[in-house]
Amino acid sequence: MTADSDLFKGRHFDQQVIILCVRWYLSSKLSSRDLVNMMDERGIELAHTTILRWVQRYVPEFEKRWSRYARSVGGSWRCDETYINVKGRWTYLYRAVDKQGRTVDFLLTAKRDVAAAKRFFQKAMDGNGAPRVITLDAYAALHRAVRELRAEGRMPKRVRVRSSKYLNNGIEQDHRRVKQRIRPMLGFKRFQTAAVTISGIELAAKIRKHQFKVGKLSGRPKAIPGIWAAVIAA
Repeated sequence: MTADSDLFKGRHFDQQVIILCVRWYLSSKLSSRDLVNMMDERGIELAHTTILRWVQRYVPEFEKRWSRYARSVGGSWRCDETYINVKGRWTYLYRAVDKQGRTVDFLLTAKRDVAAAKRFFQKAMDGNGAPRVITLDAYAALHRAVRELRAEGRMPKRVRVRSSKYLNNGIEQDHRRVKQRIRPMLGFKRFQTAAVTISGIELAAKIRKHQFKVGKLSGRPKAIPGIWAAVIAA
């Protein structure tokens, strides 16, 4: 039994249907009900809640499998945070891109403070190594988080920090992409649901940004469905 058949074992629907629905939901400006209608036209009947369950079940596994092919990001990071509504309350999405616009990392937090900023920077460095330079806006908690991480020896002192509204325009545009995708979803009811869904949205964006080495996949697939199938089966 292959790794991908283990992953989808016991599911009523074919794995290609599951991958397609999750991929479209994460990458397109569609609601789950829009997808139900689209699949119905293809002779596949399913409930919108089924798609939402698939997203929660498979996004973490899809992230793991794609991560095997991740390309390195640059050493110049643009960091910022934006707001995401969860059950009527604001939560905070910390994000970073490099100067080419490639996604470095992200973290959804319940609070917007120094502790949250430190968790975000630590997560980004754990996954990508320390940056050469970090560009921030004027938000004081981000600057303080960097100072404290340096003082604690968790960030190299060589990392340069600068403030530039102009240079951070790129990540602000990238925030809009995430929020435009979230808008048709009509809000999140649970923090964990939001965190998993946003992880999937970020994964889909990284794929579009060519942040994965897929040229050596088995069979050398060129089309998106074939690339997804090869990554998940590997």
